[in-house]
Amino acid sequence: MSFLLTCPNCGTREVTDFAYGGEISPRPKARPSFRELNEYNYFRRNVAGVQREWWFHRSGCRAWFIAERDTTTNEVLSTTLPFEEPEPPAAA
Repeated sequence: MSFLLTCPNCGTREVTDFAYGGEISPRPKARPSFRELNEYNYFRRNVAGVQREWWFHRSGCRAWFIAERDTTTNEVLSTTLPFEEPEPPAAA
């Protein structure tokens, strides 16, 4: 099924201009167990409903961005550029 996706930099384009990067999942702690690492790498919730996903604009600006999409209808609710990770506090 084809749908339109809006790149935060380039505007609305056909989904075939983009590459799907997978759903967003929280990163494991600093030293994860093998089980936690395997869950992060391989387990996907794949919900029927609204899901946050990574997308890459391969035929345009080549930027990664986050899309909120309803997987049951393919309606794209929002797209945003990823935020910068906060800097860790400086050691005293």
